[in-house]
Formats: sequence, C-alpha cells, structure tokens
Amino acid sequence: MSVFTHVEFDHHEQVVFGHDKATGLKAIIAVHNSNLGPALGGCRMWPYLNDEQALRDVLRLSRGMTYKSALANLPLGGGKAVIIGDPHRDKSEALFQAMGDFVDSLGGRYITAADSGTGVTEMRIMAERSRHVAGAGTREALGGGVRDGNPSPSTAYGTFVGIRVAAKHRLGRDDLTGLRVAIQGVGQVGFSLAQYLKEAGAQLWVCDIHEANARKAAEQLGAQVVGQNEIYGLDVDVFAPCAMGGIINPQTLEALRAPIIAGAANNQLADAGLAEELRRRGTLYAPDYAINAGGIIDVWYERSGGSEAELRKHVEGIGETLREIFVRADSEGRTTTAVADRLAEERFGR
Repeated sequence: MSVFTHVEFDHHEQVVFGHDKATGLKAIIAVHNSNLGPALGGCRMWPYLNDEQALRDVLRLSRGMTYKSALANLPLGGGKAVIIGDPHRDKSEALFQAMGDFVDSLGGRYITAADSGTGVTEMRIMAERSRHVAGAGTREALGGGVRDGNPSPSTAYGTFVGIRVAAKHRLGRDDLTGLRVAIQGVGQVGFSLAQYLKEAGAQLWVCDIHEANARKAAEQLGAQVVGQNEIYGLDVDVFAPCAMGGIINPQTLEALRAPIIAGAANNQLADAGLAEELRRRGTLYAPDYAINAGGIIDVWYERSGGSEAELRKHVEGIGETLREIFVRADSEGRTTTAVADRLAEERFGR
C-alpha cells in the first residue's frame, strides 16, 4: 500500500501508522499542512472495509482540514486521525488510552478532537495521556448555558448560517419561511441543524440509517421521514448532506433536483470533477469545508479562550466567506470549489 503515489496524497507532511497489540488499536494520523499552525482535526472511528479505505479517508479529511481552517481564518493547519474499528462494538478505555499515547507521540504537531464514532467521553480518556486533545472540557454554548466540549452545535449553527446565505444568493430569499430542506443524516449535527431550520420556519424532510434518529426528528420537529434513496429525488430547495462523505456522485446526481446543496458532511463530492457538473446544471454548491467550519472554530475557542459572543461572531463569519465564494464563482465563471480552494491557498501560503 503506497502513500506517496496515492491518488489522495497531496504533499502531506507526515502520515503515521499506529498499532497497539494489547488493545487492538489500528490507527492512522495524517498531517497535511502546518504553515499556519499545528494541525488540528478530529479522530474518526469507523469499520473500514480495509486499510486502503482508511488511508484514503485520512488523506482526504486531513487535506480538507487545512482548507477549512484557512477559510475560517484560524491559526491552524490540517490533520486527521482514523481508527479502524466499529464504534458500537470495539470501544474500550484501554484502546483510547493507547490512542492518546499515539497522538502524544507526535509532540503537538497534531491536535485531535471528536469526529464520527468518537465524542467527549473518548476525548477525555485520551486527554489523560496527552495534552494535545481538544473537546474534552466545557465551555459556553451558542444560545447560552454551559455544555461539554462537543463542537456539534457550532457546526450545525455555521451550516444554518451558510444555508441562509445560499438561499439568498440562489433563490433571492430574505428569510427561510417555507423553505423546503431535505436533511440526510440527523445525528448530533443534523438534528441541531434541523432545529435551527424549524425555528426559522423551514419545512423538513429527513432520513437516517438509524431509525431512532429519524423518528426523533419527526416527533420533535414535525419532519417527514423518507427512505435512504428517496431523499435525493425530493422536490426541495436545499439538499443538506449531514452524514458520511462521497454522496454526491454520478448515481445520486441523476436523482438530485434541489437547486442548492449545502450540508455539514465532509468530502461530499465523490470526485472533484463533479463540481463542474453542478455548476453546469445551475446547482449552487456550498463547499463542505467552508460551510461546516463551525466545529473547528468552536474547538479553537475552547483551547484559546473567548466568550460565547466572540464564538458566535466568528461562526457567523462563515456566511461572509460563502458570500465571497459565491460572488467570485459567478463573476469568474468558475466552480465554487475552485474559488474556495484558491481563497484558502492564498491564506495558508500554497
């Protein structure tokens, strides 16, 4: 399995493989770029089919974190960690202690945080073994009160801000009353996003691989539950992917009807070339690493300090960034991803 000739290798600074025989830990940490600061990115636990799939994911995700932090105006580089394992069956305190040791072995070049399959509990275990762990403490929450280090609410709020800007740019709407939104995945981020949209007067359609999540959205928010394949073809204004990546592909594009794609999932495009197809079709795509940056902003404020008001203002800056991307894409006749990439690269010095 080659790294340097891998299709997703993008001049990564460091790719490290970790294994602990006693706990069964098999993990990869990738540091993509540290021009702006230490590489920060979540630790994902997922039952990858093979090592190649895990490597591809960590390379793509770490690159995305570099661009995400740069677009969010944070003094951070991009990195990511993946653990090969089923988060519903393979977790143990010892395994995450070993993961904490693995993170610590990089000496601060990489700072980890929660991601799919991990949460505050796991971050606190890892923090016992390394100080290079974010999201293990408490801070003020957007909207008031105190919550744990989970950055999901900020991710959801930033995505909501982005949808508002996208609706204004593409549909000319000044408010979201009656806006039809299909949300794919209503876990922590997706459900919080649905709450913001519901409060703004939007109509919701949802799906989730976990029936309980979809049922919760139906019961508490009045969302209409649809099937996993049905979600793509709905006659809605916004399709909001909030689950795993790669779901915008040639097959789903055949069914997609929404004029706006704006959601919190990472790596939504299965292939970068699909951005041009979306532009050709007149579909406004909010680059995922621009719209879902609320979580990384939240993690930065937890580590550096700052008030809830300062955090909210920074997250709301996602809207201004997206507005610039949309306007430049229109004026230059380019895809939103090409413009977002160029803007990020200007900031992190590529």
